[in-house]
Amino acid sequence: MNGLLWSVSILCLTTLGIMFILKKFNQPYLIAYILVGIILGPHISGVFTDPEQTETIGEIGILLLMFFLGMEINVPDNRSLLVKPVVAQLIKIVLSIACAFLVGHFAGFHMNSILLIAILFIFNSTAVVSEFLNKHKTLKTTFGIMVLNILIFQDLLLAPVLTLLKAWNKDDFHISSIIFPVVLCGAIFLILKRIRTVREIRLPKFFVSIEKDHDLQVFFGLFVCLISGLVAEAAGMSSALGSFIAGVLVGKVKTFNWLEHSLAPFKVFFVTLFFVSIGLRLDIPYLFSNFSIILLGTFFVLMSNSIMSALIFRMLKFNWKESWYGGALLSQTGEFGILALSVAYKSGIIEYSLYKSGLGITCLSLLFSTVWIAVLSEIMKKSKLIRKVV
Repeated sequence: MNGLLWSVSILCLTTLGIMFILKKFNQPYLIAYILVGIILGPHISGVFTDPEQTETIGEIGILLLMFFLGMEINVPDNRSLLVKPVVAQLIKIVLSIACAFLVGHFAGFHMNSILLIAILFIFNSTAVVSEFLNKHKTLKTTFGIMVLNILIFQDLLLAPVLTLLKAWNKDDFHISSIIFPVVLCGAIFLILKRIRTVREIRLPKFFVSIEKDHDLQVFFGLFVCLISGLVAEAAGMSSALGSFIAGVLVGKVKTFNWLEHSLAPFKVFFVTLFFVSIGLRLDIPYLFSNFSIILLGTFFVLMSNSIMSALIFRMLKFNWKESWYGGALLSQTGEFGILALSVAYKSGIIEYSLYKSGLGITCLSLLFSTVWIAVLSEIMKKSKLIRKVV
């Protein structure tokens, strides 16, 4: 027990120290969580030696994060705000595959590796981007809704992608095995399209009594969030997506407005653990021995994703300022990219070295993208001031 208390105390103290530093530079706290994982991981201080346990607990944080996003986001009445993200992501998929083939051609990678590189390009971090949108009060703007809907469509794609990866090297693989997840993705899109015109979902009077009981609120809210993720996982989809859909539906029920206050501390704690687990899994010795390749790969991912996404936003009639900002927001590879890497490695699709390199590039892209977004925001602000002065 003393060992556990020491570990948790050191975790809290280290996190607080880095958060205070980041607060001075107006940087998101997600950077602190990843850095804490690296510092306290098995390769530096050794306070935590088993990243898998922390990762499993931390995944609850992603469920809560997606649940909160679903509650906070307003499904737009404007049909274009539902259709345009689909078009944007389809264009990005084509560009990502082309970019992956280009990288694979010059690097001499096999088709399996090229496939995984394309997947890493496709998926961005919903957690990082949503935190930025929330922090800058742009989550509920037209631009914020567009960006978030693109991310949600990416999450919809996770189900067929993971199904494909799990069955890739199996002899009994058949195309019909991914039909069910694809059909479910389509059904969820239709549900979102349907409820955008629903102002409020009314529940029986029994649920009104929960408003006055804080203990009931906490456990009922956790149950709704976790069981929706479990059902989605059992159906072959990502648990995070199931939690998000539950959040969208709960957000339409005014009786459950207290959920945000009841579950907020749980969200902060478990999201912290998830990103700490990302830092814990980073193999520092491997990173240093292959530093130039991983760093080059990280900057290539950030720049190519930024340019591709910026061009897509421009094609959707956003101005260049919003387009470049959107490109910076969607520059990194995300938490679901890490999941795809893990599944691909366990399925024998990629070798260990590519798994470690992909994990390093993903972690560094998550770290550097936050700085890149902040730097670009400052550049745009200064250019705006210069134009006003001129």
